[in-house]
Amino acid sequence: MAAREYGLEINVIDATLVSIEKVLDLPKLRAISVALEGEAGAVNLWDNPENAQKVTSRLSRVQTEINKLTGLRRRVEDLPILFELAVSEPVGSARADAERELDLVKRLVGELEVQTLLNGEYDDRDALITIRSEAGGVEAADWAEMIMRMYLRYCERHNFSVNVLETSYAEEAGIKSTTFRVSAPYAYGTLSVEQGTHRLVRISPFDSQSRRHTSFAGVEVVPVVEQSDHVEIDDKEVRVDVYRSSGPGGQGVNTTDSAVRLTHIPTGIVVSCQNERSQIQNKATAMAVLQSKLLERRRQEEIAKMNALKGDNSGSWGNQMRSYVLAPYQMVKDLRTDYETGNTSAVLNGEIDEFIEAGIRWRRSS
Repeated sequence: MAAREYGLEINVIDATLVSIEKVLDLPKLRAISVALEGEAGAVNLWDNPENAQKVTSRLSRVQTEINKLTGLRRRVEDLPILFELAVSEPVGSARADAERELDLVKRLVGELEVQTLLNGEYDDRDALITIRSEAGGVEAADWAEMIMRMYLRYCERHNFSVNVLETSYAEEAGIKSTTFRVSAPYAYGTLSVEQGTHRLVRISPFDSQSRRHTSFAGVEVVPVVEQSDHVEIDDKEVRVDVYRSSGPGGQGVNTTDSAVRLTHIPTGIVVSCQNERSQIQNKATAMAVLQSKLLERRRQEEIAKMNALKGDNSGSWGNQMRSYVLAPYQMVKDLRTDYETGNTSAVLNGEIDEFIEAGIRWRRSS
């Protein structure tokens, strides 16, 4: 195996980071941080709780970006020193430690480079993810729960905050649907490439004859609305139903009708929330989810109009976006990017970074 050219690798990483710093504009980020710190320090900040939350949340995200950039810059500058120390020591742990740091910094810079591709109108927002079982009966319900677990583990690995808003459990196994909010910088831009139909082929654990089954789960990803979005909803166009929250197998987890289901009559969009303690809180959360879905619907309609003007008759890229085959062989393949892996257990345990990165690059180039 050819010897690694560490100096060349470090130069490439450094050049990539320089271009990232230009795109993200570190001086501008620092100026924004100073301005937000001034707003956050105002004595009357919490007189308007919604605005206070918005200011503190944005400040936290800007500071996270600054710390990430400056931290990576320090680590890149330290790499030559680590290899110089490794040369002066006997072959052993010092060289191995330096190589591990080089590989880690390369990966982190690569991830940050992908983030610079997320420049859509809503890419920097939190994401609302809805997963639904589709064709396949009990198999599909079980598959939908496996997909939910995959994303929750992905978020856990990346320290993303997750708030499960509603889960509808199937009678025999798995779930009919679930909706959860992912809070992290660029959560929507990152996870939006996961939208579409996910197909599973496996030997069914629910089939006494151990036959191969194909099932489907649909994933919807929308950005969380902000006050400035102005998504108007007429109360007369929303039907409100209340019911008791429940868990797996119908086990009662609430003794009052606190769960809320909203149906937007003009569009047929239905959202539910059962995670809060009171009906009022659940209704407010469900309304925010409905606003997000209506915002995404409006965005998709605008895209469709633009595509019609351009004569673009291609179908939505989100449908049939990935296949997971567990039998007779092991493979997960993205049908848009052609990225694939045979390590299906790692993917189902949330290691989907390569798929997401390939999806972001594919979307940018398509």
